[in-house]
Amino acid sequence: MAKILDQPRYKCALAAMQTVHSIPGAIPILHSGPGCASKLNDNNGTSGRYSPNIFPCTSISEKEVVFGGSNKLRSTIENALKVIDAELFVVLSGCTGEIIGDDIEEVAGNFANADKPVIWAKTPGFKGNNYVGHDWILKSIFEQYLADAEPVKEKGLVNLFVAPPQQDPYWLGNLREIEALLTAIGLKPNTIFGFGRGLENIKKIPNAEFTILVSPWVGLESAKYLQTRFGIPLLQYPVLPIGASETTKFLRAVQDFTGSDKALLERVIAEKEAEFYYYIERFADTLLETRILGKRFTVVSDSEYTVAVTKFLVNDMGLFPEKLFIVDDAPKSFQQKITDEINNLNYGIKTQVQFTTDGHDIHEQIKSFDFAGTPLIIGSNWEKKLAVELGAHYINVSYPMLEKLVINDHISGYSGGLHLLEQIFTAAMSKLKL
Repeated sequence: MAKILDQPRYKCALAAMQTVHSIPGAIPILHSGPGCASKLNDNNGTSGRYSPNIFPCTSISEKEVVFGGSNKLRSTIENALKVIDAELFVVLSGCTGEIIGDDIEEVAGNFANADKPVIWAKTPGFKGNNYVGHDWILKSIFEQYLADAEPVKEKGLVNLFVAPPQQDPYWLGNLREIEALLTAIGLKPNTIFGFGRGLENIKKIPNAEFTILVSPWVGLESAKYLQTRFGIPLLQYPVLPIGASETTKFLRAVQDFTGSDKALLERVIAEKEAEFYYYIERFADTLLETRILGKRFTVVSDSEYTVAVTKFLVNDMGLFPEKLFIVDDAPKSFQQKITDEINNLNYGIKTQVQFTTDGHDIHEQIKSFDFAGTPLIIGSNWEKKLAVELGAHYINVSYPMLEKLVINDHISGYSGGLHLLEQIFTAAMSKLKL
């Protein structure tokens, strides 16, 4: 994990406990220091069926550092199985347990015959952030919970994975919107996160005909595992589809990959595009008024949103990007592909892209940009003060998000593009002098 100099925009790998937390019926057991769960749970107080304040935790102290914490982990698991009504227990290791060499695999293995399944995943913060931790947890679930699965293929069933739950404020709304789009073109999306999903859907994963991963890089390791273990072909679509242009590309890519009904696909696209452009035409006078919104913008966000928002604002709305900043510590092996995808824009438009975790340096660079009008800055809560200083329009789409509550809203798909435009123009129109 790269050193964060200022303004953290992700958390340590143990924070991927939120991936477990987002699976109905699953609960993490933390082999870590006291307070990790509550400190890492800062996404608008998200709780759900199990509050992070009651996640079982060994609360490693000096005693365990000296004598080892395996016995305490064993007793913590035993007691969790007695008092917590969960269907899946996932043991996660933090930094301290990993440093002192506690073997969580061995301890979890002692519960192989427990009434409820107990599995494990190593998630120490010194090995990565919660983006990669999300991938490690999914792979552990697939390897251990589905170890004895015998696939029975179900026609049209598609495993769908998008963003790390809770790290992305719009994770659930975006996931449901993409589910709805896949259903509309005749597929049966299988997701494991959020209301109405959970362990039964995990059990169906091996039966899928295809896996679709909507992500520039996060989640690729676990998705590839499904391909290797169960022979499920994988479509990695590197752009979260926002608005008409990219959503149509996405649906056509899915149809081409899965061989679903092409005639149905084109009917759905025609209907969705007609509705999208109906609203664009209704508000064309507002959307084209440069007195309200300038033509240049920058994005400070993770790979997912930097790519997606840039493509939407350029290809659908005709705006021009200044230098863009990607702050999720994307592995170097993916950085060129992400840069190329960002610069695959209409009309040959190109822009600079920088991968960095230094928020102070990002803000100093943005202050030097010539936006030729009122800037539009899309990022996180860290950009709010900068926007005030520059008199810029400001939209928060990514972690940390402190001044806005997202319950089930979305900015993916055709309708999501309209939702994002509402936010942008609301921010811009609020500055108009009457």
